Amino acid sequence: MTVGVREQPRGAGPPRPRPGARTGLVGWLTGLAALAGVGYRLWLLLHAAPPTNSDEATMGLAALHIARGEGFPVWFYGQQYMGTLEAYLAAPVFALAGGPSLLGLRLPTLALYALFLLLAWRLTLRLTGDRWFGLLMVALLALGSDRIVKNQLIAGGGYPEMNAAGAALALLAVDLATGRPGQRTADAGRPDGRATDAGRPDGRATDAGRPGWRLARWALWGFLAGLMLWVDPLVLPYVAAAGAVLVGFRRRELWGAAGAVLGAAAVLGAAPLLLHSLLTGRNPLRAVLAASGTNASADWPDRLHGGLVLGPGLGIGFCAPGQCATWQLWWALALPLLLAIAAVTAWRALRTGEPDLAGSAAAGPDTVSPRVAAAARLALVLAAVATLGAYTVSSSAGLTPVESSRYLSCLLISLPALLWPVWTVARHGLRPAATGRRGVGPTLARSVAVVVLAATLGTAAHATWWAAETVPATRAAESRHTELVSTLRQLGVRHVRAGYWTCNRLTFASAEQVVCAVVDDTLRPGFDRYPAYRREVDRAAAPAWVAPAGSPLAEVLDERQRTTPGSLDLVTIEGWRIYLPR
Repeated sequence: MTVGVREQPRGAGPPRPRPGARTGLVGWLTGLAALAGVGYRLWLLLHAAPPTNSDEATMGLAALHIARGEGFPVWFYGQQYMGTLEAYLAAPVFALAGGPSLLGLRLPTLALYALFLLLAWRLTLRLTGDRWFGLLMVALLALGSDRIVKNQLIAGGGYPEMNAAGAALALLAVDLATGRPGQRTADAGRPDGRATDAGRPDGRATDAGRPGWRLARWALWGFLAGLMLWVDPLVLPYVAAAGAVLVGFRRRELWGAAGAVLGAAAVLGAAPLLLHSLLTGRNPLRAVLAASGTNASADWPDRLHGGLVLGPGLGIGFCAPGQCATWQLWWALALPLLLAIAAVTAWRALRTGEPDLAGSAAAGPDTVSPRVAAAARLALVLAAVATLGAYTVSSSAGLTPVESSRYLSCLLISLPALLWPVWTVARHGLRPAATGRRGVGPTLARSVAVVVLAATLGTAAHATWWAAETVPATRAAESRHTELVSTLRQLGVRHVRAGYWTCNRLTFASAEQVVCAVVDDTLRPGFDRYPAYRREVDRAAAPAWVAPAGSPLAEVLDERQRTTPGSLDLVTIEGWRIYLPR
């Protein structure tokens, strides 16, 4: 009766169902959450929200110049740091649409958000294997407070592309650290030492085993790392963290063709920065340090309050537009604990090579080995700590904590690593599921974990609601600005002088039919990011003046009109005052 029966190795046979094995419901819910996130942001764009400004218009003007072939800027106009990738992405849109528009400028940033959502979901599955946790991450990232949607949608330089690039670098690092090309080796983290193809826990073949595809992944990782060095250095902690994972697991491979390909691709990605520095002899690092507030001073209590109290809530997306209520600051207390717990659990899994808390980090084809997953989670935690620490010690955290909280945009990349221990305790208790026992952790711990997850979603949803409430006012303000542009065209005004936050926005909205030079509130020349506009206005016979109603600049011009009657003709429209020299 036993003839022909082959003894099966221990652990063989049908794979155990993993969390989320029934992907029908969770798959549909995840897709709906993703569509809701993209749809919400598309609705914002169609209503001219979040509100634009002259800095975003400066990027739009760069895109317009690229589309026309009039210039190919390396840096954001008026400074020697922050690359113009967003301008190059928007230029084809302008060319196809036949002209610039705010919607055309922001369509690439919407695409970058959708890409980040997809990459974050995929990274979550690779690190945890739990599709329900992946749904939670997608739902959380689909929400968007005022600060979050500004970071993701406004083409002001750097922020929309950083999260997508950081998630891509982490995902590529996990895939590359998992297996070697063309080999079936014991995975670098399987506690049982069983052989897998390119590190897949289920032993199925993947394109990681094809040297050509693998070298392409090394090249893509290097190119993205170099590109982010040019675009915005705020993402560098995540570049370094992902690089550390690669060095830790694939240092020998880096000595060969992989390292050469990665280095060449990194040089290619950073080529705009490198070429500009070589040709001009300027160091962009100095400009970055100056912009971070190193030349200004702020008291340490203000820095700590802005960085550790206000910063986390604003940066993660828990606060109403422009402010944080006291009850919304609970994340400032929870974040240090989450960072510590996530670091400890990831370190333990890295040291032992065993699944952490729930044990699902080693289950199913979506995941990688426990050690690789643990190393990646630890890297994401350390990158979050570095980001938060660098922001806190900067003067920006003390001087302008609300607006400067955008510097914490990359913390969203670390959310899967931060919330994974909380999720596993909420679902499985404190005992590892790998023991085969039912999760019977203390009721208090599971209750606290559920409360933290519910509070995270609830607070973010509340902030999203308040952000949506501001859309009608934003739409009305944009309509008033459109009327301003139309009025200037009807009056035949070609050249104007205005404040910084009016000038480039006006020039972009008119497609350079109205050219503006910046003045301060005393009518002295201000900061022109594109000096050619000032030269053109200075050559004009009688430039007009434009000021928002009730602004200090409007008060100064009204006083001039009173002291020298007949020198200016005043045209008023809702929200704006136009002064025409006679």
